[in-house]
Parts: sequence; C-alpha cells; structure tokens
Amino acid sequence: MRTKPFNVYLKKVLTSVLSVTLLSSCMPTQEEQTAATLAAVERFNNAFNSHDVNRVMDAMTQDCVFENTAPAPDGRHVEGAAEVRVVWEKFFAANPDARFEAEEIFASKDRCVVRWVYRKTKDGLPWHLRGVDVFKIRDGKVAEKLSYVKG
Repeated sequence: MRTKPFNVYLKKVLTSVLSVTLLSSCMPTQEEQTAATLAAVERFNNAFNSHDVNRVMDAMTQDCVFENTAPAPDGRHVEGAAEVRVVWEKFFAANPDARFEAEEIFASKDRCVVRWVYRKTKDGLPWHLRGVDVFKIRDGKVAEKLSYVKG
C-alpha cells in the first residue's frame, strides 16, 4: 500500500480550511441580514403607501406570495408577480386614500413582523383596522407577505 506524503494531506487540509473561511466571511452576519430585511420591508412599505404599483412590484420577488386578510376566515392566497400585481392594482383603485402606519417592526434574519394600523375613508368617515404582516425576504426583496387582522 502506498501512502501519500504528508505535504499532500496538509495541502488538502489547508485548502479546506481556507475554503470554509472564505465562504463564512462572504456570508452576512445575523445582524447584517436583519438590517437588510428591515431595509427591504421599509422600501416595500414606502412604495405601498405611495400607491405606486411598479415600485411595490420592484420590491417583491418574481415568485412572491401574498396572503390577503379576506375573505374570512383564511384570506386569499396569491402567487407570482403577475397575480400579486393585479391585487395591488385593484386595491389602490378601490382605496385611493388608504395608508398603512407601522406601530411596531421587528425582524430576525430573513423574517420581519410589522404591527400596523390601516387607515382610509369608508362611507365618508375616517375608518381604521389593526393587523400584522409577516414578511419573508429573499435577495433584498419581499418573497412573502402574509397579512392578518384583528376582529
């Protein structure tokens, strides 16, 4: 049986260690990932409150998922940018003065929860509803927006 010289094994070990070190240095820390998630959600929320469907869709992935709060009890599940765009277009047309105000936002890694108040005019009077959105972020964009409401 023939054995390889020690320097061949040492080279393999050092190459493996170097590869792992380089890979881990390229990966964002938990704090960096969380900060990027918060920034992505803020971009989305600002676009949403501007009622600019193009900006909203630019903040979402092509394979995005949106779960609406209606119809009760489970809401509507919508997949893909084209289908989600239609939902936003109808929503903004039906609710021209709608605005979401974030009451609290917290995130960890690629997940974010926003507790919000949705305000608009309904039947000529001020109206509001409280709820939460659960976001999943991928590559700096919203991949999932799952919405839930009180009452």
